[in-house]
Amino acid sequence: MNRRIADIEVLRAFAVLAVALYHVNGVLTGFNTPSLPWPFQQLGGWFGVDLFFAISGFVIARGLLGQMERPRRWGEAWPVIKVFWLRRFWRLIPSAWLWLAIMLLLSWLFNTSGVYGQVSANLEATLAGMLNVANARFAYCFGTCEFYSSFVYWSLSLEEQFYLLLPLLIFFVRGRWLPVLLGAWVLFQLVQARGLWLMAFRTDALLLGVLLAMAGGTGVYQRLKPMWLARRPLVAALILGAILANLAWLASPARGMYTYEVGAIAVLSAVLVWLASYDLDLFCRVRGLREVLFWLGSRSYAIYLIHVPVYLGASEVRLRLFSDVDRAAPVFLAIGLPACLAVIAALAELNYRFVESPLRRYGVRMTSNMRNHNLTRSALPGVKQASTT
Repeated sequence: MNRRIADIEVLRAFAVLAVALYHVNGVLTGFNTPSLPWPFQQLGGWFGVDLFFAISGFVIARGLLGQMERPRRWGEAWPVIKVFWLRRFWRLIPSAWLWLAIMLLLSWLFNTSGVYGQVSANLEATLAGMLNVANARFAYCFGTCEFYSSFVYWSLSLEEQFYLLLPLLIFFVRGRWLPVLLGAWVLFQLVQARGLWLMAFRTDALLLGVLLAMAGGTGVYQRLKPMWLARRPLVAALILGAILANLAWLASPARGMYTYEVGAIAVLSAVLVWLASYDLDLFCRVRGLREVLFWLGSRSYAIYLIHVPVYLGASEVRLRLFSDVDRAAPVFLAIGLPACLAVIAALAELNYRFVESPLRRYGVRMTSNMRNHNLTRSALPGVKQASTT
């Protein structure tokens, strides 16, 4: 049930590429640099965050729903929930805290130009990131106080809040009421013009992913299986390209204040996840490119954490070397962006091999031992009887 789906990995790759390229304008080159090529100024890659949300909602619910079906009492559900939380912790938190610490150090030691922001602001942001309330701080600080350099942690905080609440919702809201509740909350968000707080706490894409996972065992889901696309890989690639282009257009900075675009982005992201969910290998069958996208997808979490501190470090170098930063932007972009991408890729690989994967495996081993211990205890006659009273 938890086997990786190839097309989901491809979507992760496109999501992290969209976000990383979107942050070239503002983080790497400075905001609204006139000489910056138009794609970096006009296309909005922040849709990648909502695509990540839809993927997370689907993947997490896909595994959790089956585990939460049997427990009917809190004493039975609590071990399952605890294992889920601990595995999420060891999967996500060590890397997140590592790069928070690195950014805090960089704001102190490598920040002559101030691109990393003030040390005090970074300390506040670090604490908010560690406590998983960075989205609340982001909404509160936007336009009024400084939120650099760990601003991307707002989305990680939102996901952690989602991971905290989802198993509780599944346990306490049973039967048909759960999809009704989640669907109602999605519809409410889709028709709202998003202010800062609704943007920072938006869950429509996440919940659409959950609803898709809940629909996975239904006859309707199976009847909608797009086998015709599996036989037409070129058409599938064109559909993927068209949806990604629409997402970039909907998220364009040129559109100004967003009203219903955010909801449309959530829906289109869910459509992509729906197509990917059948594991039909729709989105990339080109050898070579396929392996690159799989690598990007598997390292997408590390890339998401790492790209901002690398961009800011390059921006610090740029501001030290060039007096006229606007005129130097095309040259810097031609040399600096490939260099940054190479550094990001190298650091992401190191993070994946030596932080992310070992600690994820540790979390799996630890929780497996906990499960075995609980099973052993429940097999003892006295313990079993006490647990049923």
